[in-house]
Amino acid sequence: MTWEQVHPAINAALNATCFVCLLAGRRAIARRDIPMHRTWMLRAFVASSVFLASYLARFALTGAHNYPGPAWAPDRVLYLAILMSHMALAVVLVPLVLVALKRGLRDQRAKHRSVVRFAWPIWTYVSVTGVTVYLMLYHLGPALHPGT
Repeated sequence: MTWEQVHPAINAALNATCFVCLLAGRRAIARRDIPMHRTWMLRAFVASSVFLASYLARFALTGAHNYPGPAWAPDRVLYLAILMSHMALAVVLVPLVLVALKRGLRDQRAKHRSVVRFAWPIWTYVSVTGVTVYLMLYHLGPALHPGT
């Protein structure tokens, strides 16, 4: 396998790792285990940050990867809808996560919660759809449209 084939899978694994960390962080805070919550959320932040750097490097080197098949194929339309929502929410997410992280590390709990009520569901969605986009682009699309 070439780096160009492995790199998207690594990025998907980073998104999946982030998602697992987000769930573990949510579970820890539900149990009021603030130190464990902080640990899991910092892990989610690291996974997301490494993903973002890796994705931007891949995009700079290879450009956009196109979904195979006809322009109006139902799977392509679904892929593009998921991709667009993923990208739009990822842009919104960056400042939300940075503010939530800052407020959490400063122990500004009320202010932290006011941001996290929006940031956490968006972050989980972006993480899951990141994996979904990978599966659709590199596995489902090629399987449905071989040779395109």
